[in-house]
Amino acid sequence: MTMDRERSVSAADLTDDVILRPRAERPTTGWRQAVYTASGGKINPGVSEEEAARNALLRRVRRHLPGAHQVAISSLKGGVGKTTVSAVLGLTLAEHRGDRVVAVDANPDAGTLADRLSGETGVTVRQMLDNLGTIDSMTAVSHYTSLAGRLQVLASEQDPAMSEAFNRAEYEAICAVLARFYNIIITDSGTGLVHSAMEGTLALADSLVVVGSPTVDGASRASKTLDWLVAHEYAEQVADAIVVLCCDRVSPEIDQDRVKAHFESRCRAVVEVPYDAHLATGGRLDLGAMREPTKLAFLELAALIADRFNA
Repeated sequence: MTMDRERSVSAADLTDDVILRPRAERPTTGWRQAVYTASGGKINPGVSEEEAARNALLRRVRRHLPGAHQVAISSLKGGVGKTTVSAVLGLTLAEHRGDRVVAVDANPDAGTLADRLSGETGVTVRQMLDNLGTIDSMTAVSHYTSLAGRLQVLASEQDPAMSEAFNRAEYEAICAVLARFYNIIITDSGTGLVHSAMEGTLALADSLVVVGSPTVDGASRASKTLDWLVAHEYAEQVADAIVVLCCDRVSPEIDQDRVKAHFESRCRAVVEVPYDAHLATGGRLDLGAMREPTKLAFLELAALIADRFNA
């Protein structure tokens, strides 16, 4: 019996979790941080429940990703915050992870993703398509992207006549190249679900995010987006989707809990993004200028995306 035990035990059993005694997390905010700092680290009151919850989200966000993961952000209705969600999710993932994240504007109607992130739209996905055969390194890719913090951004074609030619085959060709150099690819899709590029987006997506709002029209269109997806054989993606409700427009006449419950019954999770004056400007987005509840909501969204990294 002793020999059997010896054979079943190996060096792999000596993990950090087994050897190291549990230690209280170091507080980084409020009076807890003040006490810790003033005592030179000798007194550690631990972290608050709020900080512990945030740290738990961060651990999920930083989960190991073995390969490329593609995220599709979609909505049947424009003006509900789809581009904002795409942009801030990208900023959040890039900020808290050590790998490469790129946001792609696949909107056929001169999308504004690059405007909201880097302000650079001179080089677009069309130029990259025209030179795909020459892209053999990260340096070559960077000729066609702009930088917003640690997030890379690929702008959409600003000429509507040209952007209409951006079809499924071209989108898939772009993603095939990006997947060689980036760990996470976030696609800001157009509002036209029947557009050819949207077919490619849905076909390649590992995670699906549907954006709506807790209003009559915003909730209805988001639910109709799910109906359309189910009717077109994307039922599995809908069941695993995340619905983001942008709460920049709220009314006491709307039963917000009932709206949330409706989408929770249809999808994996619902994230509510609270009103934020910085997001409402429609201008350049900066994580540092957002309210803490807003950043926490997007951290929750990023964690839900990361939960599927090993799926």
